[in-house]
Amino acid sequence: MKKERVLITGGGAGIGAATAERCRADGYEPVVIDRAVDHVPGGIQADLSNPAETARALEQALAGGPITRLVNNVGIVVPAEAGEQTLAQFDLAVALNLRCALQCMQALLPGMREAGFGRIVNMSSRAALGKELRTAYSATKAGLIGMTRVWALELGRHGITANAIGPGPIRTELFDKANPPGAPRTQAIIDAVPVKRVGTPEDIAHAASYLLDARSGFVTGQVLYVCGGMTVGVAGV
Repeated sequence: MKKERVLITGGGAGIGAATAERCRADGYEPVVIDRAVDHVPGGIQADLSNPAETARALEQALAGGPITRLVNNVGIVVPAEAGEQTLAQFDLAVALNLRCALQCMQALLPGMREAGFGRIVNMSSRAALGKELRTAYSATKAGLIGMTRVWALELGRHGITANAIGPGPIRTELFDKANPPGAPRTQAIIDAVPVKRVGTPEDIAHAASYLLDARSGFVTGQVLYVCGGMTVGVAGV
């Protein structure tokens, strides 16, 4: 029996790679699109900041038939103070964090509609609630939440759900590079988390697994903050 496929953007490392691995464990066949996929079985190489390359990669992914599960994971952080954020940085954040998600959803949507089933998981961020040095990142991740809500309203009648995940601090290679283990700054981050640890990519993959499940059809338009409790008192009830 052919396995159901899940399209994961930015699935070559970090949260995306952990999500792909969890999808394999759940019995799906992950289809990964990323810039670096030499180590990813069946991975599709593409610069997802480029609409034409994204379209080519999506066409390649869909050559094997419709895909009814989508994880819009690819993204970029371009830290800068508000007065120093360049338009080029902002445009890049929009391209990867927003436009790519819309383009992927639109490519998969006909197959989802025909199947009367679909699961869309958009990887937002706790930074959507506001964070210093994150003008472009916070704006685009908040925009992703807005798109998620619209998709939930428009697509629910077709059996398609759309939800977002808002990770807090997650221990990836990039996180450890910016926050070395044992450093005072890293400890300050840990101390600010109610559960007193930094999250792992597997924590996020576990949340994605729930939202991708066929049995999660009554959950849509929601944001699941996987942040160790850091949004308590910040996010609305």
